[in-house]
Amino acid sequence: MPGITALLHTANDALRLGRALETLRPCDEILIVDHGSRDDTLRIAREYGARILALAPGGSPTHYLQFARQDWILCLEARESLTEALEASLFEWKSEPPPQRNGAAFSVLIREETPGGWISLSSPQTRLIPRHWTRWNGHLPADHPSALALEGELLRFRRP
Repeated sequence: MPGITALLHTANDALRLGRALETLRPCDEILIVDHGSRDDTLRIAREYGARILALAPGGSPTHYLQFARQDWILCLEARESLTEALEASLFEWKSEPPPQRNGAAFSVLIREETPGGWISLSSPQTRLIPRHWTRWNGHLPADHPSALALEGELLRFRRP
């Protein structure tokens, strides 16, 4: 069964981080890259058993993959949470035989909280990647058209 490392970048995210970490039950490891938080972000991350790395000056997104203990990386923002359907989909994905996921990347739909209510973004975003992934858009994987869609959604909450 393949393991998953959840990778999150944080910066003073104490108000929203616990909700995100609470939904990472399918993940075997949580890796936090902290951007100099001065609130309770690091305390909360430690409560959930996360390993914490300080932002490396000039470090590329691939720099942090070397610290992951698992071969698959689930990337999300501190203000995002997995739905129960996505959690179930990840548990099912982990139980599939390796040929079905060999070399692939996986995408998920995003539902975003707005002042007018929840909206679904039009296209899925690549979020579950093999450890050797080289295509990035900032701290998240760049969307890849061949990424296979997982069932379920990520909920993206508004910034306070």
